[in-house]
Amino acid sequence: MTDRHHLLVHGGTFAAVGDGGDISGVRGGSSPDGLFVRDARHLSRWQLTVDGAVPEALTPVSDGDTARCVLVPRGGRNEPPAYTLFREQAVADGAFVESLTVTSNRPTPTTVRIALTVDADFTDQFELRSDHRTYAKTGAVRGRRILDDGVEFGYRRGEWRSRTTVTAEPPPDGVEETGTGARRLVWTLELPPHASAELSLRVAARPHGALKEPDVPRSPAAANARLLALEGEFTEGVPFPTGWPELAAACARGLSDLAVLQVPATGPDGEELRVPAAGVPWFLTLLGRDALLTSLFALPYRPGLAAATLPALAATQAVEVGAGAVAQPGKIVHEVRHGELAHFGQVPYGRYYGSVDATPLFLVLLGAYTEQTGDVALARRLEPHARAAIGWMLDHGGLTSCGYLVYRADGGGLANQNWKDSPGAICSADGSRPSGPVLAAGAQGYAYDALRRTAHLSRTVWGDEVYAALLEQAAGDLRDRFQRDFWMSEQAFPALALDGDGRQIDALASDAGHLLWSGLLDKEYGELVGRRLLEPDFFSGWGVRTLAADQPAYHPLSYHRGSVWPHDNALITLGLARYGLHDEARQVAHALVDAATAAGHRLPEVLAGYGRDTHAEPVPYPHACVRESRSAAAPLALLTAVGGA
Repeated sequence: MTDRHHLLVHGGTFAAVGDGGDISGVRGGSSPDGLFVRDARHLSRWQLTVDGAVPEALTPVSDGDTARCVLVPRGGRNEPPAYTLFREQAVADGAFVESLTVTSNRPTPTTVRIALTVDADFTDQFELRSDHRTYAKTGAVRGRRILDDGVEFGYRRGEWRSRTTVTAEPPPDGVEETGTGARRLVWTLELPPHASAELSLRVAARPHGALKEPDVPRSPAAANARLLALEGEFTEGVPFPTGWPELAAACARGLSDLAVLQVPATGPDGEELRVPAAGVPWFLTLLGRDALLTSLFALPYRPGLAAATLPALAATQAVEVGAGAVAQPGKIVHEVRHGELAHFGQVPYGRYYGSVDATPLFLVLLGAYTEQTGDVALARRLEPHARAAIGWMLDHGGLTSCGYLVYRADGGGLANQNWKDSPGAICSADGSRPSGPVLAAGAQGYAYDALRRTAHLSRTVWGDEVYAALLEQAAGDLRDRFQRDFWMSEQAFPALALDGDGRQIDALASDAGHLLWSGLLDKEYGELVGRRLLEPDFFSGWGVRTLAADQPAYHPLSYHRGSVWPHDNALITLGLARYGLHDEARQVAHALVDAATAAGHRLPEVLAGYGRDTHAEPVPYPHACVRESRSAAAPLALLTAVGGA
């Protein structure tokens, strides 16, 4: 088993396997291996041996929706392998399937002993993170039950129940204990000369809270057919640019990724929905900000994402104050988790509201969806939720009392609650961090746009002229205040944030591009900002850095203090186009498309901030999500901003 993991994703299920298709269950590293469903690991070991030894990968697993590899027994030049193993794996919702073909290379009969060591530890994903935290699980019990054609693993803790069932065709000749809790399925295969034998393995995960048994495909080929059909639905009918094939390929790749990143959710009336998850491996779940931005990027091409995301978030909107979850009436959820630790309150993320910007973005998407589609039914249905969201912005959010949306560090959750949510992300140019309340610039832009769009809904859909005028006045006042308080005259650029005393946090940051997207800046200020973002300290050649590189706070491998984020750049590109800076918009768009082309047309969550002038290929960020919904949708935003230019 190497440190490289290959991700297979379908809906709320993903598997991470090694080069030879194994799962070791070893903790640590930037990414866990295993089969994961609803935040729990339902396979923690899946290790193949042949005649008592681990085979070597002749052809290791390559990236794709199906994991395929070719294995042989270890040997030397004078010992040609007696047999070859062809391994193929895939996932479906709540399921993992494998086809193992063993082919004899000998002209005489051959006996091969195949063994597969399997286990399910049901570990919560939060236990597998690299922060080394431990969680008490009093009363937890694991069990194993031998079946005629495999083995079933069970887990219970109080009312919590989970299980994983492993079955095989043909059934194993035996199921052995290992002394570790794992079980070993064994087969003795008698192969005629140059003959082959096939084993079919099927894994069904039943996590706590699942309403029905998973529909396990018969084979990896059947699982792959489901995925291809799903991906085809997402890409069909999208007008890819014919004159820019690289952008067309990035859009197609992004839509295919979005197809498999859809996870189940529930609407206000209990209706079943599918919404974009944030990304794998750590965030295959609903994150409010991520789902909203993804849906906004995809809105002109796949409005169904917004039509599902909006009611799903309305259904989880806070209705009362909840201190541990940072909940306040009207606030839109930041993160929804389904795992054991969230269920028992050992982490706050079951429904966690630590986001200052998900609530205004909810209103932005509702307004944009209504304008894009002409569908007023959803805006009418969600009117109470929209008014509650406005109420949160004006009241608990701080617009009335502070003049701005404001957040405070959450000791049990997130220190920063804007999109740059890592601990040191909000900083001055010298790297120093504010204490106390934070008024992040980007969130004010979202609030301005939310007020304006909701005013339009109020006037045209809800028929409430008085409310519309109130919101328009609030938006105008916010714009005036912002340009007075945030604008740094010496730098001709807005501050990243204000602290609780109104002092400017003076780092030059990419968040200013979000203000262009929101339309918060006057035209003169907007043009200054847009052109500044394309200067060499900001623009790496692969995109705009999160922090300009000539500041002490800059670090090219920091999560938010010098890296390049595709979704951030997508917002910037839309903003540049809004302010008429079309040459600059095309420059950023071409840089992102070049970065995607260098990585098989897929944009990762984040790239390192190293410049293209010294690095001919984009440098990966070491802990990035491999598939991330905002990045998958980013090429669609580029298509909207610049067309096929």
